[in-house]
Amino acid sequence: MSIENLSQFIDLLKKENEILVVKQEIDPVLEMSEIVDRLCKHNGKAVLFENPKGSNIPVAMNLFGSDKRMALALGVDKISDLSDEIQDIITITPPKSLMEGIKLFPKYGKLFSYHTKTVKKAPCQEVIEESVDLSKLPILHCWPLDGGRYITLPIVITKDPENNRLNAGMYRLQVYDNKSTGMHWHKHHDGAVNYRKHKKLGKKMDIAVVLGGPPSLIFSSTAPLPPFVDEFTFACFLMKDSMDMVQCKTVDLQVPAEAEIIIEGYVDPEEPMKTEGPFGDHTGYYSMEDDFPVFHVTAITRRSKAIYPSIIVGKPPMEDTYMGKVTERIFLPLIRTMIPEIVDINFPAFGVFHNFVFVSIKKEYPYQAKKVMNAIWGLGQMMLTKFIAVVDENVNVQNMEEVMWKLANNVDPRRDVMIVDGPLDQLDHSSPYFLGGPKMGFDATTRWKEEGAMREYPPEIIMTDSVKKKVDQIWDTLFQ
Repeated sequence: MSIENLSQFIDLLKKENEILVVKQEIDPVLEMSEIVDRLCKHNGKAVLFENPKGSNIPVAMNLFGSDKRMALALGVDKISDLSDEIQDIITITPPKSLMEGIKLFPKYGKLFSYHTKTVKKAPCQEVIEESVDLSKLPILHCWPLDGGRYITLPIVITKDPENNRLNAGMYRLQVYDNKSTGMHWHKHHDGAVNYRKHKKLGKKMDIAVVLGGPPSLIFSSTAPLPPFVDEFTFACFLMKDSMDMVQCKTVDLQVPAEAEIIIEGYVDPEEPMKTEGPFGDHTGYYSMEDDFPVFHVTAITRRSKAIYPSIIVGKPPMEDTYMGKVTERIFLPLIRTMIPEIVDINFPAFGVFHNFVFVSIKKEYPYQAKKVMNAIWGLGQMMLTKFIAVVDENVNVQNMEEVMWKLANNVDPRRDVMIVDGPLDQLDHSSPYFLGGPKMGFDATTRWKEEGAMREYPPEIIMTDSVKKKVDQIWDTLFQ
């Protein structure tokens, strides 16, 4: 069953006993963050604050903060079902005849029937606010040194002025006043690309900020999709259903009809940028002040019984950890199409998505691990990875103890470490330069003579299969 909106998802979480309901008044200024941070750190449930201080709109948080809730949001029993489906699709053998093609259609034909469709009336426009006033929304002030209140779970919809293609990204919005916010997109984000195109044309840029909607679209707006797949198509694929879209009231954009709240407006590329920040970020540190475009609000529409979705980020693990792990699992089959020797990949929570990646490979020739490092650094947003550790195919990269054991035992610091300069995440405060600097790769695979190994590696301690099997058979009888 596809989940079309936030209310449906919350009802499902209630049915699954995955959400807490808080009826007493809680302040969106710091108090909600402290409550949700404690829930995140202890694998807690989602939470619905029914009575936020200063607003009559309930706040839903930690909606995606577990493997189970991520699976529920995307309509599957387990996330591996999705990665298996993608793997199945990208390895389809082209039919050799019309009859073979006809046989494939029941399995794959529906994939091409899910799309967006335009409707004239939509729940997200049940209420059209008479005046623009962001203070009516229960927007959080997340951490003590934050520059103000931030909208933290927005789907920001922009349009490419060259081909009119819609893009959905997730960029935080610092509230400056009742009618304007910052627009925090990094230079490599698609929203920033569209911004630069509008600036070149000397045109104002229409923007729609979507709060709520299909959980699949919330996730898709965070996903590093390839250029030929847009977020709406991918969300429809995840939903296994089409998505209703409605025309905005004051800007030339369409938005999901099932959203909770829509904030319409524009950015003027000719207008001076404004200081945004600090903001307590997913690195566990504050991202400090910098200049970003100003988003001017022209209209706010919403459901008559809207729910405000929000998220906090900070020292891992947090809710975004689970969203990141789903991205890792879903996109592994696509990564393998470009780097086929990869067996598995792990972006650990402590690496906050861009600082660390552990990769296992099927090694077949000398220096293949270093070839893989360079391939990863040339692959979309993975170019921002600061540390890469490559291990052999028999190493479980999901097991940190096993990976670090291989790293400690197999790596010669002079021979097996590669340092290169390249792009880094804008939030990396350790780099000597803004948006770039040194990156490091560790070849922790078993070394070959052709790679400069002067001595043979000793054999790894492994028990024989026959003894393992025998002990398995008698194990339950040993300690009675």
